[in-house]
Amino acid sequence: MTAPSPTGPPALRRPAVAARLGAMLGVCIIVCFSTGLFSHWLQHPPSWFVEPRSPIWVYQLTQGVHITSGVAAIPLVLLKLAAVYPKLFERPIIGSLPRLLERIATFALVASMLFQLFTGLLNIAQWYAWKFFFPTAHYATAFVVLGAVSIHLAIKLPLVIAAFRRGSMEAAWVPGVSRRTVLTAGFAAAGLAVVTVGSQSIPGLHRLGVLAPRSGRGPQSMPVNRTAAAAGVVEHVRSPDFRLMLDGPRKVELTLAELRALPQHTVRLPIACVEGWTQYAWWTGVRVADLAALAGLDGADLRFASRELGLYAQSTMASAKVRDETSLLALQLNGEVLDLDHGYPCRLIAAARPGVHQTKWVSRIGAA
Repeated sequence: MTAPSPTGPPALRRPAVAARLGAMLGVCIIVCFSTGLFSHWLQHPPSWFVEPRSPIWVYQLTQGVHITSGVAAIPLVLLKLAAVYPKLFERPIIGSLPRLLERIATFALVASMLFQLFTGLLNIAQWYAWKFFFPTAHYATAFVVLGAVSIHLAIKLPLVIAAFRRGSMEAAWVPGVSRRTVLTAGFAAAGLAVVTVGSQSIPGLHRLGVLAPRSGRGPQSMPVNRTAAAAGVVEHVRSPDFRLMLDGPRKVELTLAELRALPQHTVRLPIACVEGWTQYAWWTGVRVADLAALAGLDGADLRFASRELGLYAQSTMASAKVRDETSLLALQLNGEVLDLDHGYPCRLIAAARPGVHQTKWVSRIGAA
């Protein structure tokens, strides 16, 4: 006897495959949105947000998961579009009011998803082919994605449930590539993206991150996002007239020699950046709390100003983090004087903070 010839569309076009790809993509979206929201609040904290003091790896975790779930979503969304794109051009294009609303929601979902994923990918490579401010646009569009997904799911939920039920009863083989093969390929592509990009957030696995923009190599074995030359600070920070200004009830000026003469402490902390990479190191320097006490700023939130210019030329630190014994104005990295590109002569280092808030080339500390 010969097996009956299966009928219907190839596996990639079947509703059961589209529904399962959608479920996998939905998990990535939820994880990416929730971790991205927390990471955004860490980088651009609203007034009500309480900056966490521990664990020291919290930003490493949230931003690492955010990046890996985002890159995992890229092959899934491409497969999902390949599975459903004939539906996108079905006629009538507009039709009734409910269909019009569905088409608008679908367009918003596809456009916002592609925008988020591919601008996010370019952002971690630090290649900006646009004029808008990426964090604000990325943050706002995340809510567009969430809203469009909610509307799309509300409209399609009965069809998705039916597709899952029907798919479980269908033969596992269909003309050409099987359903299992399509889903396995999607899962494998997502996993490969996670390993080759997401491993940059786990120091022991850096070598696997062959597609990650930061390898862990650089001065003193630490990556560098912005060099001293790019920041335009070389002349200032090399000057023998360098002074650290403490602006408080007591005005204090400290030379580099005087900074080095203060009690020094060593801590092991990570640098974790928005691009997803993380590197741990031993940092030695003066506790921020000791500097605050010198200026009479005990219990105050502090502002750290850098010699560089631009959006991230300064950062603030809540008083609770100021009192943390691991918060340092670092003078050394892994037992050596800070390299110029790592913030010489002094930089901020503290637990559970995005890299952009670990201000380099600090020249002034005052009340926030």
